[in-house]
Amino acid sequence: MTKDNTNVSTFITKWVSFAPRLQSVLRIVASLMFMLIGTMKLFAFPVGLPPNGSVVPLISLLGVAGILEMFGGGLLLLGLFTRPVAFLLAGEMAVAYFMGHFTQGFWPMLNGGQPAILYCFIWLYFSAAGPGPWSLDAKRDKRPQSFI
Repeated sequence: MTKDNTNVSTFITKWVSFAPRLQSVLRIVASLMFMLIGTMKLFAFPVGLPPNGSVVPLISLLGVAGILEMFGGGLLLLGLFTRPVAFLLAGEMAVAYFMGHFTQGFWPMLNGGQPAILYCFIWLYFSAAGPGPWSLDAKRDKRPQSFI
């Protein structure tokens, strides 16, 4: 093996070792963005719903979606009860796509459904893979975990 191949192999080995931490980073960033969807629906923050900047009624399908997005996103942000919450939110996003976007046309780029599809599969991934090491679930786990 040449010196260049050894350097590449060392880099790849180091990069792969970051996977659990990057899993946590993906969960944190995705949940923050997801919570903003909920706060937009419930509190008109950072902006209200188009076209007039309003909020949705709490006792409505969009109101329940906003509650799930805000509070479920908060639990995912903390990495608390990650697997069941992520599974629930994946289902919510599947319903959102098929009820709200698919009825507007087949192609996701034309019906505005890309975020719903992406969130559906991101949450489905976390429902199987777990939250990563930087989470309250990892802290609650009895097995020792590395947090660095």
